[in-house]
Amino acid sequence: MSVTLIQGILISIFALIAGIDFWLEAFFIFRPIIVCTITGIILGDWRLGLVAGALTELAFAGLTPAGGTQPPNPILAGVMTTVLAHTTGSDPTTSIGLALPFSFLMQYIILFCYSSFSFFMARADKAAEEADTETIVKLNIMLTAIIAALYAIVVFLCAYVAQGPMQTFVNNMPAWLKHGFEIAGGILPAVGFGMLLRVMLKAQYIPYLIVGFLMAVYLPISNLLPIALIGTAFAVYEYFISKNKQQTAVASTNNGGGDDDDGEGI
Repeated sequence: MSVTLIQGILISIFALIAGIDFWLEAFFIFRPIIVCTITGIILGDWRLGLVAGALTELAFAGLTPAGGTQPPNPILAGVMTTVLAHTTGSDPTTSIGLALPFSFLMQYIILFCYSSFSFFMARADKAAEEADTETIVKLNIMLTAIIAALYAIVVFLCAYVAQGPMQTFVNNMPAWLKHGFEIAGGILPAVGFGMLLRVMLKAQYIPYLIVGFLMAVYLPISNLLPIALIGTAFAVYEYFISKNKQQTAVASTNNGGGDDDDGEGI
């Protein structure tokens, strides 16, 4: 199957919007699970989008920008994983590995923009000293527009213009190489989730992890929705427990402060 011109334009427009969101980190629609799903809907295969989104989201779960550093770009990874699976007929796991070069490409483009945009800092500093808010607003809009345009152009070139060469490359790929991409794509979600656990896992959450693992592996469940709902229940439970602990601590502090008023603390 191929990507039509209209589909290519629609995907590019969505990439433009997601690129602005990634630049501002506003609504987090740039996450792969949303990017893949929207791309799948545009391509007329929402099931493929959901499957690709779930796998790609896990692969990028522990990757987040920190300061001036940039991880592989999640938008290009999401778009190209879905597009490659749609156009070449490869499964989403293999497509994740094939989409990584496009993700790296956008990563380096964004890093180049970071370096290039430093040229405008002197003008921004001067405008700040003079309280020239109009110039600062114009600079922010202009630089954000450049980023948005780059996302749209790169996605259009990769998803629509280059689909023929991509199909030829994948179709002529040796079986051992395709299998290698499949293995790499299968490992990436585990690596991404492992990176996330390295930061977020705490001793008190280990029982939940064990329960979820046992349910996913040993119970004959046709889909993961029951596990997701149980995980949501655990999260809500932990939220209210933490909230009650905070309220108790505040009340204890207030009561402790009131003891001095009774003369007991003197």
